[in-house]
Amino acid sequence: MKVSTFKYKKNMAFTRREYMGGIPGSKIVKFTMGNTSGEFSHRLELINLKDVQISHNALEAARIAANRVLENNLGRENFMLKIVTFPHQIIREHKRVNVAQADRFQEGMKKAYGKPAAMAARIKQRSPIIIAEVNKKDIGYAKEALKRAGAKFPVRTKIIESEL
Repeated sequence: MKVSTFKYKKNMAFTRREYMGGIPGSKIVKFTMGNTSGEFSHRLELINLKDVQISHNALEAARIAANRVLENNLGRENFMLKIVTFPHQIIREHKRVNVAQADRFQEGMKKAYGKPAAMAARIKQRSPIIIAEVNKKDIGYAKEALKRAGAKFPVRTKIIESEL
């Protein structure tokens, strides 16, 4: 499945699970990591610069990349990392057969509505995707973690720093 087929939100939302069957589960394992009850002095947000849909695979890859940088450099007690967006949008795909003599197996666009294949989060411009909270001395590690997470998304991102 190509990212370009669902990167931009073109159609109406397709989220009503009670009317559909065979919906894949979200691949995001945890939405909040680190020390969730700790008091930190600085907050960094990773925001997107355009309206976009981000797949659950990309969100999970970004979470793993950011968490790895923070855990290796700071330990589990010195940061809080949170995935803000949740994948509600169901992505449909009309699967095609890519073998020799495939025309014998499938009949073109017959019932081309597609079957549920993945989940995605619809995110408006300048909305936070990931939030990291750290102390002042650890801001460099948090920026590096969010930079690596932003590389996993199909849109340009920006890191915004604020004091709590």
